[in-house]
Amino acid sequence: MMNWHFIVFANPYFFWLMIVIPLMIAGYFLFTAKRQPDFKLSSFTGFLGYVPTFRQRIRIAPLILRLLAIALIIAALARPQSTSGGQNVTNEGIDIMLALDISGSMLAQDFKPNRVDAAKKVAQDFIDQRPNDRIGIVVFSGESFSQCPLTSDHAVLKNLLNDIQIGMLSDGTAIGEGLGTAINRIKDSKAKSKVIILLTDGVNNMGSIAPETAGEIAAKFNIRVYTIGVGTHGMAPFPVYKLPNGQYQYQNMEVQIDEDVLKKIANETGGKYFRATDSNKLRQIYSEIDKLEKTKIEMTEYRNYSEEFYPFLIVAVILLGLEIILRYTVVKSIP
Repeated sequence: MMNWHFIVFANPYFFWLMIVIPLMIAGYFLFTAKRQPDFKLSSFTGFLGYVPTFRQRIRIAPLILRLLAIALIIAALARPQSTSGGQNVTNEGIDIMLALDISGSMLAQDFKPNRVDAAKKVAQDFIDQRPNDRIGIVVFSGESFSQCPLTSDHAVLKNLLNDIQIGMLSDGTAIGEGLGTAINRIKDSKAKSKVIILLTDGVNNMGSIAPETAGEIAAKFNIRVYTIGVGTHGMAPFPVYKLPNGQYQYQNMEVQIDEDVLKKIANETGGKYFRATDSNKLRQIYSEIDKLEKTKIEMTEYRNYSEEFYPFLIVAVILLGLEIILRYTVVKSIP
């Protein structure tokens, strides 16, 4: 809930009456100037050092008080109102699990600097675009692991995303295991929409759960799965050997992605399959998923009004009273 308070005027057109104030000032000085008597003197020597009396100094005070009173009366006619209100926000959130392949082939350099780093960077940008959703992360290679459960704490989520490294799990590509772990993490969610984004660059060759079976389970739990195959068409530089200095030796190898299985999973669950051949394409894919899975936010506004013209009138009456007192007492005999 968001609340706010401010002042509004119900009849602001009354402020046009403020034009009478400069007219009264001009009329006062013009009229006063005409009333002043003229004296012809041969010298002003006798008036040197003359100090005006207190009554002479405040001779204009009644005019000032009257003008202030008129301004307040006009403001009161404009009906100042204190307005308080706010918004009731209803968030129909979406729960999203990111299932990320971290097999050794994700170090292939057809993406810059490599597939896994490009995937982490784009996923981080995607998280920033979903401030109202709970998001979690599952990683998989030869086995699967829940890196972060569903959370709305996106700072923690992004830190755990950055900690993901190749070699955290035994090597291989267990797509079914990765999808199964993501399903297990999101299936009991009470969110209106449950989504898994599965990203892989290979063919399932490990694990006890077939990818197609995991897809069927996702469909039964009404979980929509978007699948992304990452890798260029043709050949790409793959890591084949780790050197003593920690660097990898690369060799061009054919890119193999089981697109038929990924398409089947997406179609069966109401999702969509995408092929990312470079970092820009991957960013566009996440942007499209972001548009397809928009969080529903409803805002209901309400306002309360309270009349506030009474203080203006009270102060105006006080000022007019002071003006009358000054005019007929202190400054009465001043020409």
